Amino acid sequence: MVSSPGHGGRLRAAAGGHETGPATQEGTREPASDHAPKSPLAQRPAGRCARSPAGECARSSHSVRARSPGPRGAGGGHERLRDGCPGAASSGYDPGPAPGPRSGVCPLPLAQVRAAVPDHKATEAERQLQRFMNGFKRRNPYEREFQQAVREVAEAVVPFTLAHPEYHKAEILERMTEPDRVVIFRVTWQDDRKRIRAERAWRVQMNNAIGPYKGGLRFMKGLRLDTLKFLAFEQVFKNSLTGLPMGGAKGGSNFNPKGKSDYEVMRFCQAMMTELSRHIGEDVDVPAGDIGVGAREIGYLFGQYKRIQNRFVGVLTGKGPSFGGSAVRPEATGYGTVYFLQHMLDLIGDDVSGKTAAVSGSGNVSLFAIEKLAELGALPVTASDSDGFIYDPEGIRGERLAWLKELKFMRRGRVREYAEHFGCQFVEGQRPWGVRVDLALPCALQNELDADNARELLANGCRAVAEGANMPCTREAVQLFQQAGLAYAPGKASNAGGVAVSGLEQSQNSLRLTWTRAEVDERLHKIMHSIHTQCVEHGCQADGSIDYVKGANLAGFLRVADAMLAHGAV
Repeated sequence: MVSSPGHGGRLRAAAGGHETGPATQEGTREPASDHAPKSPLAQRPAGRCARSPAGECARSSHSVRARSPGPRGAGGGHERLRDGCPGAASSGYDPGPAPGPRSGVCPLPLAQVRAAVPDHKATEAERQLQRFMNGFKRRNPYEREFQQAVREVAEAVVPFTLAHPEYHKAEILERMTEPDRVVIFRVTWQDDRKRIRAERAWRVQMNNAIGPYKGGLRFMKGLRLDTLKFLAFEQVFKNSLTGLPMGGAKGGSNFNPKGKSDYEVMRFCQAMMTELSRHIGEDVDVPAGDIGVGAREIGYLFGQYKRIQNRFVGVLTGKGPSFGGSAVRPEATGYGTVYFLQHMLDLIGDDVSGKTAAVSGSGNVSLFAIEKLAELGALPVTASDSDGFIYDPEGIRGERLAWLKELKFMRRGRVREYAEHFGCQFVEGQRPWGVRVDLALPCALQNELDADNARELLANGCRAVAEGANMPCTREAVQLFQQAGLAYAPGKASNAGGVAVSGLEQSQNSLRLTWTRAEVDERLHKIMHSIHTQCVEHGCQADGSIDYVKGANLAGFLRVADAMLAHGAV
């Protein structure tokens, strides 16, 4: 156990890196008896509608209408779901009574609450959900991350399909959870010592009902097909929310670029594209970057595709500005996450300005989220990598942020060097969730923030969590956030800015035009506003609070599901 001045709570020892695989928690724990709730159902409301004094939605007399300036069709056009929260799309919003002082008391997970009620009977929706998940697990055994992602969506979608049997009859959810195809291939390359090396690579083409497959490539030691399936599935919903014509896919290899020379990375990328090129195309599948695949790797991949196919087309996004890339693409995911967070806080009468923020990771998403937070008046105080995290109470901004960018992007160094240079604290082997902050942005890897981390954040007074990574919070952590009434944004909504600007890059490539930085940033802001509006429309609860998980899943599902119905049994 390590305690740190100014952290307002204990910082627990944790193993597992941010960049080498799914986060794991190990080591001893102190008893969590101080977190035991006095009442398992005690919670504060996240907010209520201004037009409803009792905090209830007047569903019979009001209809929510989207105010989104985003792309046409971003709201999904489903009037049947828009009878709901009358204040959700209005500027008047009463955040409800102010919460009392935080004591660290957190509600029990829903499963434990139900277990305490012996007369609880499963509803038809719960029975259908269990039946669906049992079948899904039989088809995809041992794929825990994929199962986790699918269950989150199914919890929102199954009750809806029972009320709208056309989706249930066509088995839309079953078809959505089965990839269109999975391509597995060997990549053979030569290292600097002339040794022949072989790696495994994949491309999971999940769903192309609303447009060509779109999703990143990840180079990471220990990468598994399970991880890529879950990422491809999440990508389907994320791309749908943007309102742009993009299906969902994901790919990558267990090649580890760390410690490799530029020539080794180039030879691997060229060997990989030689095989991958037969499965992609500007109207078929358009990969992008992800963890381990940055501008350098995209350049090598694009050069090899151009050499093989003798075509200069927008078959990859994340390209350099000199050969078809878009302004704001490196910043897009981090900026978009903060834009979504700002809209979420606006809705409850709060603001990013003046807040302290904990950010995990130190790649593109993390550092540009830190940049935008600082620009909007917040004080980001942490960053991390697989070695541990830095805590800088003076804030990572200005000259310090510029130094950290140069360290990570140019020298590919470690965050401990920042602590040594600026004389701040480096906490080895831990993540930053024990620091007392107002805002938390997990931007590293899936399942990096668990239930114990969630309790720490709640006990330390955290007000909002916005996911910059894909599914960085465990299911138990999300339940704790929601039961405590904390504003929580799921990654499929809050981190969609990256793929949104990738879609804008595709548009510029097709038009043979290049938009200015200001133009792209304005379009990104509008798309994130549109995504937030959709989440509010579809996630408004009877008590006036917003369930962003439900809202994102339903809004993303409906656009894809309607396209699949229109296409027939294909």
